[in-house]
Amino acid sequence: MPPSSSTSRPSLLAVFGHPDDESLLVGGVLAQHAAAGAATAVVTATWAPDSHRAGELADALDILGAGKPRMLGFADARIPDSAPGRPRLCDAPLEEVAGLIVEHIRAVRPHIVVTHDAYGQLTGHPDHLRTHQATLLAFHAAGLEHLYPQAGAPWQPDALYAATHPDSGVDELGVLLTRVGKKVLSVPDGHVNATVDVSDCLDRKWAAILAHRSEAARERPLPGILSRLPEATRESIIATEYFTLLGGRPAPGGAVLQQSR
Repeated sequence: MPPSSSTSRPSLLAVFGHPDDESLLVGGVLAQHAAAGAATAVVTATWAPDSHRAGELADALDILGAGKPRMLGFADARIPDSAPGRPRLCDAPLEEVAGLIVEHIRAVRPHIVVTHDAYGQLTGHPDHLRTHQATLLAFHAAGLEHLYPQAGAPWQPDALYAATHPDSGVDELGVLLTRVGKKVLSVPDGHVNATVDVSDCLDRKWAAILAHRSEAARERPLPGILSRLPEATRESIIATEYFTLLGGRPAPGGAVLQQSR
């Protein structure tokens, strides 16, 4: 759905691997766009629609103004019973996953699509990497009528962005992840095309992160790590969101993630 004439912000579709990725990586941008009247939506590649994490995702999206969950229902690479009877996302054929994402792109008709970066985010999770690969393919296929014709009428978004982390922006977060045995795969600063200050909606972003209650209660997931930090430290980590342009063109006037076509 194109943005209304009352807002300069483009419609936005976020495609991520797990419930909570949307809140952690683009929760601020989703909240900003929704508050400005732009259409926003989220596709989540793993976990079954009847799982406890689906309910948490629904609560988080409600806080962010991003509609109802759109879940592909594949199993998490490390938690096979997250979607009983379904293949793990990392084992599913890439073209099959891309086709499902194309359906959502054509249904939502966003001007901007956002997904994981080529590393699979800081920790290199295989589900993040597979989601990046499938979304990149889907972005280019969605506008071509002879690809995935069963997925609806063609729609070509303006731009595809990867949510990412530059080397200069992971100091505190990198230390925290290293302490729990996780990788820290940041990109050179020059790979970042857009840096968005989301401090105006930190309350909503943090509430959305906490809505993923099962992750916030655990030690190693990022929601749990963040919940144990002093407020000022946590806010310094989540108040900025970073993006790399992967395809298409930035918004007019250089106002990336701000203006519609």
